[in-house]
Amino acid sequence: MMESAARPAAEPAQGQGGRMKAELGGVVVLDFGGQYTQLIARRIREQQVFSAVLPCTSSIDEIRKLAPAGIVLSGGPSSVYDAEAPKCDPKVLALGIPVLGICYGMQWITHALGGTVEKAERREYGRAQLSIEDSKGNSCSELFVGIPESLRVWNSHGDHVRMLPEGFRTTGRTENAIAAVEDAQRKIYAVEFHPEVNHTERGTELLRNFLFKVCKAEQKWSGAAFIEETTAAVRAKVGNKWAICGLSGGVDSTVAAVLVHRAMGTRLTNIFVNTGMLRKNEFEQTLEMLRDRLHLHVIGVDASDRFLDKLQGVTDPEKKRKIIGGEFIAVFAEEAQKLQAGEAHGEIGFLVQGTLYPDVIESVSVKGPSATIKTHHNVGGLPEKMPFALIEPLRDLFKDEVRRIGKDLGLPAEILVKHPFPGPGLAVRLLGEITRPHLATLREADAIVVEEIRSAGLYEKVWQAFAVLLPVRSVGVMGDGRTYGLTVAVRVVESDDAMTADWVRLPGEVLERISTRIVNEVPGVTRVVYDISSKPPSTIEWE
Repeated sequence: MMESAARPAAEPAQGQGGRMKAELGGVVVLDFGGQYTQLIARRIREQQVFSAVLPCTSSIDEIRKLAPAGIVLSGGPSSVYDAEAPKCDPKVLALGIPVLGICYGMQWITHALGGTVEKAERREYGRAQLSIEDSKGNSCSELFVGIPESLRVWNSHGDHVRMLPEGFRTTGRTENAIAAVEDAQRKIYAVEFHPEVNHTERGTELLRNFLFKVCKAEQKWSGAAFIEETTAAVRAKVGNKWAICGLSGGVDSTVAAVLVHRAMGTRLTNIFVNTGMLRKNEFEQTLEMLRDRLHLHVIGVDASDRFLDKLQGVTDPEKKRKIIGGEFIAVFAEEAQKLQAGEAHGEIGFLVQGTLYPDVIESVSVKGPSATIKTHHNVGGLPEKMPFALIEPLRDLFKDEVRRIGKDLGLPAEILVKHPFPGPGLAVRLLGEITRPHLATLREADAIVVEEIRSAGLYEKVWQAFAVLLPVRSVGVMGDGRTYGLTVAVRVVESDDAMTADWVRLPGEVLERISTRIVNEVPGVTRVVYDISSKPPSTIEWE
């Protein structure tokens, strides 16, 4: 079991469980540390069924309080035989509530009920062909009603179920393993593959079968309900205190700011910090938009010198993120002191952030023992001790869900379609040491990439498009002379939720225009390359 990064002690602004009390009959997802745990919850919410993620160590009483219609056991990085393997109270399987185990969840069910799980001779990672047994007639599993008897699924496991517990039957196999089992009498179902990821064919139908045929769940959850319940939860949390919001002008922080503004009104002050690592003209343009278009109270702080001075000589990406996270908090603390010095201003006890679930799951295990991939400056990159408690109203949501919430809140389309931009800014797109000349080079190259993607009518069709400046020089020829210039990588990806992503097959003429313009218009660059890696195994950002 891999260790997770340290997390500042601050509870989310709204507890999933607190919301679920108003939505009894939803589904509890018990987290064994899987990278896709919240994706399971998101897929359930897509069906307008509320879902709450709880640690696998939650007590039976905690689960019962939520009166769930069903329980899902997530995947995880461990083996059930590991000394520190995450465990669930076996009574979960005796509540009479339908259970669906996914990957590690299936292995845990098997192990807990007396079956056998073994290390596989041949691991299964990636796509596999699933053959469903008894896919028609009365013997068809409720989980596979309406699903073809053969389909492609996505696997990620090194252990296999070898012997089933008493009362179970096999309902699906891959070439290498038992892939689906059930004890229909006890309403316990399990699959070795991941129906929640897009790579699994008909995965949504399988989950719908579990929700509506097995659990008899009701469709009660909506964006409007989320807004109402989150606003109420924030209002209850902050009491009479004031708050500041780290606002960048991107989708996430803007939606978070508008949500919290509904709860706090003028007791919320937004702070937009120029770190020196923003995109071309971004500081001025964003301030104008936030103030004039959205009519938010925003303070602009140019702290570029202090950030760049702190980063001088630093090349390690994790260290970059932690330095940037620490400086953000220092700037917010200083600005809060200035605000509190005002006669009509109260105590600032909270910091609002637009943290999303992909940031959380890559940075730190929040609900269970998931593996840390990289630290995000506003999650694992924050200092251990902070002068504020955190309000992160979006931390259980994905980007597309946040965009839908933003639309319900009435935000303009130009904000909702903006591509994600990392909190550390160009610091994680400039590999190696951060210098002012290299930042200027990257800004110009990045602006060209975005301009050409827009010009080709692709901006709203792709997830992200940006440039990366590599610490690589290569020989070139310009004006009949030898050059030894910089290399820029272009990254354009498509995704639904940032948990997985694929590189975009850009038309050749678009790539040609991007390359030609960067080499001709950005001094010092002699080579442009295109990143054709997907996530996984790569991440979207380079650092």
